[in-house]
Amino acid sequence: MRVRTKKQYGRNVLRLETSGKIQEVILNEDFLKPKNASVSVCFRGEKSAGIVDLSVDEIENLYKEVSSKMKGIKKIKVMKFKK
Repeated sequence: MRVRTKKQYGRNVLRLETSGKIQEVILNEDFLKPKNASVSVCFRGEKSAGIVDLSVDEIENLYKEVSSKMKGIKKIKVMKFKK
C-alpha cells in the first residue's frame, strides 16, 4: 500500500509519501448507530505506520468506482516477486 498526503506547513505545502504492507482491516460497528460504522485499514512499513479510516459512504463510492472499472478486466493474475 502506498500513501501520499499533503500538509500545510507554514506558507509551504509539505508532501509526504510512504509505503507498507496492510497488516489488519478492522470493521468498527455500532449496533445502535449503524450509520456511524467505519472501516480502519492499518498498515506498517519500514519507517512508518498508520491507520486509514473510511466511512460507509466512502467505501460505497470506492466500490462503485472500482467495480465499474473492473468490468473491462475479466481475469487478473497477481504476481509477487521476491527481491
